[in-house]
Amino acid sequence: MDCRSLEIYDNTKDPCGPMYYNGIYHEFYQYNPGGTIAENIVWGHSVSTDLVNWIQLEPAIVRDTPYDIHGCWTGSITILSGDQPVIIYTGRDSEDHQSQNIVLPKNRSDPYLREWTKADNNPRILPVGPDLNSTEFRDPTTGWIGPDGLWRIAIGAELNGYGAALLYKSEDFLDWTRIDHPLYSDNAPSMWECPDFFAVLPGNNGGLDLSAAIPKGAKHVLKMSVDYSDKYMIGVYDLKRDAFVPDVVLDDRRLWLRIDYGTFYASKSFFDSKKGRRIIWGWSNETDSVSDDGVKGWAGIHAIPRTIWLDSDGKQLLQWPVDEIESLRRNEINHQGLELKNGDIFEIKGTDTLQADVEVDFELTSIDSADPFDPSWLFDVERHCREAGASVQGGIGPFGLVVLASDNMEEHIAVHFRVYKSQQSHMILMCSDLRRSSLRSGLYTPAYGGFFEFDLEKERKISLRTLIDRSAVESFGGGGRVCITARIYPVALVDGRVHMYAFNNGSTTVRVPQLRAWSMMTAQVNVNKG
Repeated sequence: MDCRSLEIYDNTKDPCGPMYYNGIYHEFYQYNPGGTIAENIVWGHSVSTDLVNWIQLEPAIVRDTPYDIHGCWTGSITILSGDQPVIIYTGRDSEDHQSQNIVLPKNRSDPYLREWTKADNNPRILPVGPDLNSTEFRDPTTGWIGPDGLWRIAIGAELNGYGAALLYKSEDFLDWTRIDHPLYSDNAPSMWECPDFFAVLPGNNGGLDLSAAIPKGAKHVLKMSVDYSDKYMIGVYDLKRDAFVPDVVLDDRRLWLRIDYGTFYASKSFFDSKKGRRIIWGWSNETDSVSDDGVKGWAGIHAIPRTIWLDSDGKQLLQWPVDEIESLRRNEINHQGLELKNGDIFEIKGTDTLQADVEVDFELTSIDSADPFDPSWLFDVERHCREAGASVQGGIGPFGLVVLASDNMEEHIAVHFRVYKSQQSHMILMCSDLRRSSLRSGLYTPAYGGFFEFDLEKERKISLRTLIDRSAVESFGGGGRVCITARIYPVALVDGRVHMYAFNNGSTTVRVPQLRAWSMMTAQVNVNKG
């Protein structure tokens, strides 16, 4: 299942230009074809008809000009009128100055778009002005139509020492002019990497195409990669001001919403015209050592592609693995009517515990015993997950799954929930605790976590879906309200003897009306050269 390259040595990083074009899904990505560290970066290129099985092609963009000799870094693809795809990407020169450059397909009749040609007169956008840092000016977004009918893009930058998404406009997508104000800026001294800007409709899991008219009632999402995670704001695109206006302004970035609360960064979304949805991809880095990467011969994977949309209340994004992933399911195991009392543990047998897809609903028998919620926990959720681990009894919870567990439980990962009562509703804590994931030393093994608000007066079921693929564990809680990607390296993976359990260590009994698990086949990822 892992979206990793099967070359002898490689490093895979940021998704760059995902798109659906003439019946083919394309994924471009930062790629070092000759080593496991992030240098000598080119644009890797893989294609698929189903988002599951991928063919790796030759790199689409290589570093062969002075303006990108130190790397062809992150960018995006926009499909212009006339069905013309255009790449815009960041090049780094020998002095690490960054610029934005245009690339066009050499032969649009080639279904795989194997060859790409850099435009004349690159670079097209330079970091001009005393307010910009030329080494912090990168990662252009997919284009959209502005209020004057011209194209817009945003570029991540350091503006007067602060993070910003700069705004540029163009009539032909070749010649660009900087607008005198950013799309949005922050008051913290660090640049925004990999910005993404797209429209969503509350409660509608369909996607919106930014090159078409945006319907009334739509919101906009501004996502940025900062503080080692992907964060986002929901707001409106003010056409008069030509600026993004967030619904809620939070000065403390620790309180910003996240796409994923685990090892997930530099995500990029696109509108899938085939199924009318928006799909997002993210990069999941290794959390062992550089020397371990050398031994493996590869470093970095892409998380499973997800459909992303706005919740009906308009307050947060929801995410779910694309439906196509279910084509890998085999040998369903189904349990119904389970009851987990305090201290109960139920082993899920009959499935491949190394490669599995598990969906479970936890139904609360009572919400009276919920412990009080402390808003200060939001400033350091990982710390709270450490203090309120899976073995620490609470009023409601912890309950959830234990995966990749060794015979004696010396190694295991606990993905679990706790329920808290806030002043107005209930807050659900979801943790993915890696602290006992491996007996190996020198690994990064945090207890990831995120909170989501949930109306337990209306709905007593809390869902959890966890996809396990050896070193990758991706979990989706509360219908995709909190997502956590984890990278783990258990010793038990060597002999393949690992177990999976549902458990409850809370004082309140939890029912499991349905638990389904499947073994997952191995996808064909970058096996064949096109």
